[in-house]
Amino acid sequence: MKITIEVDCTPEEARSFMGLPDVSAANNVYVDNITKAMQGVSNPDQLQQYASALAPMGQVGLKLFQSFVESGMKAAQGGSAGSKGSD
Repeated sequence: MKITIEVDCTPEEARSFMGLPDVSAANNVYVDNITKAMQGVSNPDQLQQYASALAPMGQVGLKLFQSFVESGMKAAQGGSAGSKGSD
């Protein structure tokens, strides 16, 4: 037996329903700081240095995010053909 439930709501409504905090103000400050810092970047080494300093949890957070993005790209390129039908 398979039951499907569809919920139509905005991300804000879903966040509120699940009891998660609204971090949009903190996110806006973080993005503004990164944008200001990246405006002075002139070479890739400097970009890497800024990114590792500004990333949450420093270098560990940057590596975790990088592996997350890389695995997502691999899944989108080759893993999507055989991922369905495993129910």
